[in-house]
Amino acid sequence: MEVLAAHLPAYTKVVVRGNRGSLPVPLTLGPACVARVIAVAPDVFHVAPGDVVVDTALLDAGDGDEILVGWVGLGGSGAGSERTARMRTVWRDGVFAEKALCAKETVVKLAGAENYPDLARLSFLPWLCLAAAGLHAAGPLAGRDVAVLGATGQLGGAAVLTALAEGAATVTAVGRNAAALDRLAALGPRVRTHRLTGDRTRDAAGIGPVDVALDALGATLTADATMAAYDSLRGRGTLVLIGGVRQELAIPYGDLMHRRLTLRGSWMADDATVTTVWNLIRAGLLDLSVLEPLTVGLDDPAAALDLAERTTGLDFVALVP
Repeated sequence: MEVLAAHLPAYTKVVVRGNRGSLPVPLTLGPACVARVIAVAPDVFHVAPGDVVVDTALLDAGDGDEILVGWVGLGGSGAGSERTARMRTVWRDGVFAEKALCAKETVVKLAGAENYPDLARLSFLPWLCLAAAGLHAAGPLAGRDVAVLGATGQLGGAAVLTALAEGAATVTAVGRNAAALDRLAALGPRVRTHRLTGDRTRDAAGIGPVDVALDALGATLTADATMAAYDSLRGRGTLVLIGGVRQELAIPYGDLMHRRLTLRGSWMADDATVTTVWNLIRAGLLDLSVLEPLTVGLDDPAAALDLAERTTGLDFVALVP
């Protein structure tokens, strides 16, 4: 495939340093991209040369054995297995390159994208899909009140955009970066904001009441913000975890039961979600013009990593080889 554009996540430097898990080195990094198919193997029928596709990096062998090609992260328990080790040996390299060889299972056709005018912005599609998969775990969003924790980060920003596109009545953007929150508030009257205080009771009151809370937070020192989101739920509400929090959650049994709450986890996105999000973009319901991609090439990787580390929210680095 010819790589057209790839999102360079803000935490890529952390991955390179080995602080997010092991990688089968040496390898070409890169978890996802928008690309044009150059050639296909004889057993590939769902895409053809000339098609514009998204490579999701998610390779699923079944029974919980999943890998992200060219990136950290394993499905199931996250511990890996003998089979995931073999998968990573065969499918080692990612897509931060001019051309990439990808497993057919990781490729989804973007029908009608051949003439899409803004590939740098479109490279954010995989993160929009991760957010959408988490939101879909809570059921239809139309007319419901949604909160997004970590909304000032890139995954959280993607969730705010997706929730608005799918008809949420209100979206409460929750985070600590005041400037980023103000930018999200400017998206429209359905967006509310809450700046985290660190006090669980105050934060719960500021976040809710909501029907759906999506936790897209990164690493945190405590689980207080996540539990504040739990506290903010209305009866029969849903808390979905898609972020990088590594704390234990003390869920009160009786409260969960009597309020009929749901706690869900979501990791990555399936092909149907990718198609749904792409169709929202094609229809103009999910407006990518609010994104601010900073374009880099392959000539100075260190500078690209430094730039990505400084981005947040609706700003991101797009690698255009």
